[in-house]
Amino acid sequence: MSRHPRELDWANVSLPDTWPDRLDMKRLRSVARLLVHLARRRHAVSIPSDLQGREYIPAYVLQEFHNLPNGNYSNLFTRGYISGFDLSMLGHMQRIRRLIGEKLAGCASVLDLGCGGGATAAAIHDAGASEVWGLDPSPYLLRHAAKDHPAIRFVHGVMEDLPFPDACFDAVSVCFAFHEVPPPSIRVALSEIARVLRPGAWMMIAEPSPAQFRTSLAGMIYRYGWQGLWFGMLARLMHEPYLGAWHEFALEQEAAARGMRVVEEVDASPVRWWLLRRDG
Repeated sequence: MSRHPRELDWANVSLPDTWPDRLDMKRLRSVARLLVHLARRRHAVSIPSDLQGREYIPAYVLQEFHNLPNGNYSNLFTRGYISGFDLSMLGHMQRIRRLIGEKLAGCASVLDLGCGGGATAAAIHDAGASEVWGLDPSPYLLRHAAKDHPAIRFVHGVMEDLPFPDACFDAVSVCFAFHEVPPPSIRVALSEIARVLRPGAWMMIAEPSPAQFRTSLAGMIYRYGWQGLWFGMLARLMHEPYLGAWHEFALEQEAAARGMRVVEEVDASPVRWWLLRRDG
């Protein structure tokens, strides 16, 4: 990939329908097909041969994360997922996005990796960053993000091969994205992040807490009440193929090996977050 981003007018890009988009939910046959599909689970994602940016989409993302029909590759279901995810997190995502914005408030240029629907990038921009970029491997999510957040500059790509020159950002944010990436790719991504950060720049990471993954439902209720039960159930029901590996990932050591050190870390279910600084 070029070291300079290829910007598109993502808000107006035409993207081909995938099989979920062709369902007619007023017809029993379509409803039955969807229900059978959901019941079987663990399907590979199918992307059209003429999809914009198909060559930049790695195989590991072509899974139905969160049991979403055809994953993040449909016009219809990705829109529902953007709003549904925030609802399922009971307001915690809005809180953590505000925190990310506050932590990076003094930064002029920020890159949000795995930007999804663009809400984290928008929160960073609202906190004062004048230039905010969002990067994601799903053109479908990028189109929704660009329509919802026109002040952000969006680019298609993956964090393992960033289309930006060296030392061009004051900060990088990663919000609920690393846990959807296999560890070998995270290691490459950390090297790429270190490359595009200026000396003394910041990185903010927010990911699901391991508490709801490792603690019994009874333990979650005891520690966190009814929300503990809810997040414990989500951790068990949602398809997250790399979540366990992420919770075992030695982030502090891997980051240090690339010149980034953890300066702050908080684990408070349902979100664990880290603030890191690039060595000057």
